[in-house]
Amino acid sequence: MILRVIDTETCGLQGGVVEVASVDVIDGQIVNPMSDLILPDRPISRQAMAVHRITEAMVAGKPTIEEAIGRYHGSNWYVAHNASFDRRMLPEMHGEWICTMTLSRQLWPGIKYGNQALRHSLQLDVTPPADLHAHRALYDCYVTAALLIRIMETSGWDAEKMASLTKPAAAQGDVMPFGKYRGQPVAAVAKKDPRYLLWVLENVRDLRPPLRQALRKYLKDVQ
Repeated sequence: MILRVIDTETCGLQGGVVEVASVDVIDGQIVNPMSDLILPDRPISRQAMAVHRITEAMVAGKPTIEEAIGRYHGSNWYVAHNASFDRRMLPEMHGEWICTMTLSRQLWPGIKYGNQALRHSLQLDVTPPADLHAHRALYDCYVTAALLIRIMETSGWDAEKMASLTKPAAAQGDVMPFGKYRGQPVAAVAKKDPRYLLWVLENVRDLRPPLRQALRKYLKDVQ
């Protein structure tokens, strides 16, 4: 069984892939690293560039995501940290998705759930490529893969169980893709912090129509 951990870096929260990478987890081992810089369909925002440090010059002449994605196919299981985001960024991947952020929230409540935060709080044993840094896709894949292995060791869950536990939030399509509640269902955020959702509605430009509709729907429910 191959669990393919995949990650993207983008032009911003609304899309435009600039890098894709993956590693496979097979029998508890991290193997088969792959990565590609990608020519995006839009300019790279300054905010995104400050995070992943991928420049316009680095992606000039690279393949598009549609041209590159084929070699990442071939697994029945795709794993990502905040899978709803990476799944939305990529062309259709034929397989089930597993979200390590969702699973981590269930196993270790009350801590921070960013990839690097979990790496340190769980003391994950992982050695990403030395020539990369956090927020490069392949580097993050190694951390997510180590987190996946820890989740499986701690819980005893197999791929089918992890996918089923991931589905409730992902299937709703109403998951916050950014901000301090990234990865959490909009319905849950509306109950505990409706003012934040109202601020997002009024101040964040270029919200995807489904997300805008979800924000309005759940804010109406709590009023």
